Amino acid sequence: MTDEAYWTMSGGTTGYPNLDGRGRADVAVIGGGAAGLWTAWELARTGRRVALLEAGRVAEAAKGGGAGRGSVLQALAHSRITDVAGAEAARSYAEAQTQAVERIAQAAELLGVDCGLERRTAYLYAADEHSLPTLHEELAAAHGAGVPAVYGTGVGTGARPPFAAAGALYVDEQIQFHPYQLLTAIAQDLLRLGSAVYEHSRVVTVDVGDPCVVMTDSGASVAAEHVVVATGYPITASDAVRRALRPRRELLLAGAVPAERAPQGMYAAVGESGMSVRSAPLDGERRLVMVSGERYEAGSGGVRERFARLAAWAAANVGLGEAEYRWSAQDYETDDHLPLIGRASATPGRQCLWIATGSAGWDATAAVLAGRLITAGIRGTRPAPWTAAFAPERLDRRPRPEGAWSGPARSVVRHRIEPDERDALDAIRPGDGAVVDVGGEHCAAFRDDSGLLHMVSALCPHSGCTVGFNDAEKTWECPCHGSRFATDGALLQGPAAEPLAPARAYLAMAAAE
Repeated sequence: MTDEAYWTMSGGTTGYPNLDGRGRADVAVIGGGAAGLWTAWELARTGRRVALLEAGRVAEAAKGGGAGRGSVLQALAHSRITDVAGAEAARSYAEAQTQAVERIAQAAELLGVDCGLERRTAYLYAADEHSLPTLHEELAAAHGAGVPAVYGTGVGTGARPPFAAAGALYVDEQIQFHPYQLLTAIAQDLLRLGSAVYEHSRVVTVDVGDPCVVMTDSGASVAAEHVVVATGYPITASDAVRRALRPRRELLLAGAVPAERAPQGMYAAVGESGMSVRSAPLDGERRLVMVSGERYEAGSGGVRERFARLAAWAAANVGLGEAEYRWSAQDYETDDHLPLIGRASATPGRQCLWIATGSAGWDATAAVLAGRLITAGIRGTRPAPWTAAFAPERLDRRPRPEGAWSGPARSVVRHRIEPDERDALDAIRPGDGAVVDVGGEHCAAFRDDSGLLHMVSALCPHSGCTVGFNDAEKTWECPCHGSRFATDGALLQGPAAEPLAPARAYLAMAAAE
């Protein structure tokens, strides 16, 4: 079994240059995931010169359960949005998602890319009787939002249900596709349109001015009239955005099964503990089955056990006896369950900044919306009627929803408090890690397979939260904003812009103070 995502393993490789020196563009787009690529592409199609900057490789982040799935039926989206933001916001969301599904199909045809795009029925199912009231609430909200959802007593229409379910909603003619193949085709088309794509170019600062200037960790820079921050957690986030966003992680498994045994639709479960299922074409006799679920808070640990539960469910319910791929994915969600897409701030002098984040795992369609909304905003064309529902400035106009997530501040307090664990160093087994207290300093300690102990600071350089250990992927994860680090402290995923500091460096700084 490989720990790499099936999408990136099967989609080929990219080789774009890193940014060197100083450049100029009409628009600089930070982030080469789905939202960044779609936004850059839609802008380039209007004649704008775009510079796309990605910290790693383009499209590699598009690997979650919703990355290759375009559907207006998205778990409990409509009932949650209705409860928090109102029925009109839910209708806007449904209309936008419907248009985004069709835009994906149009783009695949326009680009002439074979990305395995298939029209499938999308299902939302209740695994047991206890979940049925929640399912009925979503049905009512979906109908109120104009979604043509149909209720049934089982999963699947005209075919054997792939697993037991107490009830389900479904919408026909939705789409699934290979996200990496479509997104890399978009990146290639950006070059044809006269724009530029840069990989291994991590942006660390954005200077707002006329023009705005983005600078990478190597000192290279791009000056542009507009800057779009399309990373999971925007490095330019306002206080309101910081409070509204929280990271969400999920685990995924995939493996081949005979084509006649593969699930025919796209299935999502009611509730955070449910599993999602879809398949993808492999060859004439087999299809790939992908199961996602076991969502958890970054840094909370127990990932090996979560993978084991996911594998057991996949074997028992969809016949995936042996997975060939396993991986994890991360996205961000907002407290009102609506993405943040649009101008980052109405403050004079900062109107060159735009953001796209908060897709809550449904990044395929949210990315399309980002491309459409931000392009319309930069061009100054008449906005779509549902634009306001996604605008980040809504966070400044409303009180925080009652019972909503209280933001990173609460996590900062909770995760900074750790007991003295000096004696725990000897208890760390090879291949395992723990946060321990050594000489008054929180240290992220990992023991490699040879028995050698490695220690770095446990404080995330982004905002000072204490990281936690992912025992399946051997990484350190920040619970506050989702930054991820290797066992030696190397930065794997932002919003942090620096690695975890060596433990000795932190001790020396403390002594100097």
